[in-house]
Amino acid sequence: MKILQVNSSARNFANGVGSVSSQLAGELVARLREGEPTASVVVRDLARTPHPVLDEAALQALFTPADQRTPAQTERVALDDALIAEIQAADVVVIAAPMFNFGITAQLKNWIDAIARAKVTFQYTANGPEGLLKGKRVHVVLTRGGVYRDQASDNQVPYLRQVLGFLGMTDVEFIYAERQGMGPEASAQGVAEAREQIAALLQLGTATA
Repeated sequence: MKILQVNSSARNFANGVGSVSSQLAGELVARLREGEPTASVVVRDLARTPHPVLDEAALQALFTPADQRTPAQTERVALDDALIAEIQAADVVVIAAPMFNFGITAQLKNWIDAIARAKVTFQYTANGPEGLLKGKRVHVVLTRGGVYRDQASDNQVPYLRQVLGFLGMTDVEFIYAERQGMGPEASAQGVAEAREQIAALLQLGTATA
């Protein structure tokens, strides 16, 4: 089994401190490896290694034929290629997705923009769009300052379900660690509830490829 962990908080997670979403994602990956000791893990930390935005220069590079690209354009496309290769190789994807201002972080959006490439990770057919990243199990660890689960104000889950599904990843589970901005006790309870969800997923056997 090949596991890809994507940390998308603006905070680094190191030595047990920092991003709660990254910490919980790491705990989930560790639990997965307990059941699959030979599993390999790739961690893509978008705070430590920020991915560039999809700007005009990036678009020009992507739409220029490979044999006509400048060295700078080739280098820019290669950055996206590396992320695409990681997601293509993964059997299980664990995404740490904190809520920033009611949505996903800029770091996670840049990652999504990088891996969403026509004719590589999705394609348009006579029957409509087809995602090409099929057969993957995805776990999204959501951390929020307040309580948004199953509320109309939750913009993260609908967007992530749509964009991941568009790319072919329809087997998606969401893990919630809410109330992170509501004081130490509420925050700890939110983390405990997320850990309970992780344990339940593993007990049911739904967290494996």
